[in-house]
Amino acid sequence: MDKLIAAIESAKPFFEKLSRNIYLRAIRDGFIASMPIILFSSIFILIAYVPNAWGFHWSPEIESFLMTPYNYSMGILALFVSGTTAKSLTDSMNRSLEGTNQINYISTMLATMIGFLLMAADDTEGGFLTEFLGTKGLLTAFIAAFITVNVYKFSVKRNLTITMPEEVPPNISQVFKDLIPFTGSIIILYLVALLIRNITGENVASSIGTMLAPLFQAADGYLGITIIFGAFAFFWFIGIHGPSIVEPAIAAVTYANIETNLQLLQAGEHADKILTPGTQMFIVTMGGTGATLVVPFMFMWLAKSERNKAIGRASVVPTFFGVNEPILFGAPLVLNPIFFVPFIFAPIANVWIFKFFVDVLGMNSFTTNLPWTTPAPIGQILGTNFHVLSFVLAAVLIVVDVLIYYPFFKVYDNQILEEERSGVNSSDALKEKVAQNFDTSKSDEILSQAGVTDSNEKVIVVDSSEDDTNKTTNEGITEQTNVLVLCAGGGTSGLLANALNKAAKEHNKPVSAAAGSYGAHREILPQYDLVILAPQVASNYEDMKAETDRLDIKLAKTEGSQYIGLTRDGEGALQFVVEQFK
Repeated sequence: MDKLIAAIESAKPFFEKLSRNIYLRAIRDGFIASMPIILFSSIFILIAYVPNAWGFHWSPEIESFLMTPYNYSMGILALFVSGTTAKSLTDSMNRSLEGTNQINYISTMLATMIGFLLMAADDTEGGFLTEFLGTKGLLTAFIAAFITVNVYKFSVKRNLTITMPEEVPPNISQVFKDLIPFTGSIIILYLVALLIRNITGENVASSIGTMLAPLFQAADGYLGITIIFGAFAFFWFIGIHGPSIVEPAIAAVTYANIETNLQLLQAGEHADKILTPGTQMFIVTMGGTGATLVVPFMFMWLAKSERNKAIGRASVVPTFFGVNEPILFGAPLVLNPIFFVPFIFAPIANVWIFKFFVDVLGMNSFTTNLPWTTPAPIGQILGTNFHVLSFVLAAVLIVVDVLIYYPFFKVYDNQILEEERSGVNSSDALKEKVAQNFDTSKSDEILSQAGVTDSNEKVIVVDSSEDDTNKTTNEGITEQTNVLVLCAGGGTSGLLANALNKAAKEHNKPVSAAAGSYGAHREILPQYDLVILAPQVASNYEDMKAETDRLDIKLAKTEGSQYIGLTRDGEGALQFVVEQFK
């Protein structure tokens, strides 16, 4: 098993580079920016169709009334995502351009949205087909964004622009500066639309759907879901945020499938599409990547080791809401050979069982999008509109995950128990290996809650800015200091931000912290003095450094149990902030 882990680790640099790909990042960030639309529209789905579980159906007039907000939000999601994806890609492109010669993201957003509409057009009616403005048009939205931003980059780097006299106001000059790339990108997209229509007889959005239909169908099969969701856990296990790689590749399929499921439900048919956002959040990653919902409870209730009991107690609440970094780094589970099999297999087993419930037992799949922090059993029930089998499914998945994890948990607990009894730490090799990725030795602050300490904890901080001591003295921070903590989805970062704010209030320190998700931070970045990267986004350090250096903002990255320890020790978190300015 150690040889397998070593072989996996050797491929980590490649996967890290893949996770930082600006096009994958643009898709992911585009969806993050559009998440309010997705969640808002789901409110009306719940109101309209949850009563069906008890045999109550709204009248056609009321149903139409409830679905109108949905149709004008989720129904035109692709139009919005084309703009937000273009904006995200523009931000990434601008990092490689001179600060005085940047791409105007407002202009790229507008050009992309117009180009997308042209590619979703139906020339026979002189307008556009509304069915391709929603999830069916997502792939077209990405294409429009990628082409548009690259046309702008080409023009800006070569100064293909209309230069106005200095006397002309900057906002007017910007209009003329954008005119050539704006016109060029739209013309290119329109020519693509005309070419595709002449070849296929369909618009671009429709032809893409036709061409990729077999791939979508294969992705919904047992082999497809095994590869897709096995990859989620695999990447996390080797220290890379799996969704950064996998989610952008399947986003168009998952959101199209949930739209199809809703249409099937509305028609009184079986909603049978498996690959949906709800499947990912509440079936595959129930309790977080690795299907770890049951693991903290097992550590807390079944462990004989005091260390494991302490980690279980510290991890159970955040993991219940899908924030499982405390158990991932505190145990640790990641890069721990003992947990390799259950960490990969439990998510796959969950989705297999879910598919069996849908395909064989006739349960409806997910038709509603919910916040990812919804506890998994509740998310399963709400997301499937209170289907009676969803209650059975929740219980079955919990039992199965316990059975999968228990033998490996028992081996690990016995190992740690023996270490505690003998006073000899035989797991130093494992901790050193994991520290190369997360620095997860024993999570001192978690263990201190149970009176168990480890003096070997390492603190690794990288400061990207020049020395700036005017905010601190020997007694600590003296000026107002705003701290932004970034993680992948805004959940893990909230743990540290809350700890900082609580400690700052208790110790009367001028520190204010906020949590955010990487990719949705760029507009608010100038408001902060320090940015802290959580472990799952630490691989983005170099990209983030380019942004913070321009604004003269301090930057620090954290690793594994160091981060979890800071979330449990507010005073230590304050000291961490102080150290960044010394």
